[in-house]
Amino acid sequence: MRKEDCFYLGKIVRKHSFKGEVVVKLDTDEPELYQNLESIFVALGNDLVPFFIEKSLLQKGNQLRLKLEDISSEEEANEVLGGEIYMPLEFLPKLTGNKFYYHEIINFDIEDVNFGYVGVITGVNDTTAQALFEVNANGTTIFIPMIDHFIKKVDRDNNKIIVETPEGLIDLYLA
Repeated sequence: MRKEDCFYLGKIVRKHSFKGEVVVKLDTDEPELYQNLESIFVALGNDLVPFFIEKSLLQKGNQLRLKLEDISSEEEANEVLGGEIYMPLEFLPKLTGNKFYYHEIINFDIEDVNFGYVGVITGVNDTTAQALFEVNANGTTIFIPMIDHFIKKVDRDNNKIIVETPEGLIDLYLA
């Protein structure tokens, strides 16, 4: 399994018992969706290593206590401590309407209600205070804020997002 085929679910943040149990801090708004997993992938070095789950218990909101198969001591738990947890992309819940996962909109066309065709979404910049669509408009990079009231329609059938940006925003990049 490759990281590109997976999504980040959380990180092993601490050991729970001398029997090798660990606690994962989940990076999700819906931790209950992941309380009955059969297996996970743990990033160890450059590899994703699969682990079967013997038992799990959701605790304190977004913390999941796990007993992993083949880990039965504190020493063995130390080997996965700090490891990032991944799941295959097909385990993500399907989103509808104008909600989307960042990875699913890469290579979507983006159109503005007033401007028309803008370009192709090449990425999402979420390192800023406001997440931004990164759009390639014939070699020029345009950043469009991912604000709910800007996004008019996510058209999955045609791989297109329709936005309505403030007048002049797109022209600012093309001038």
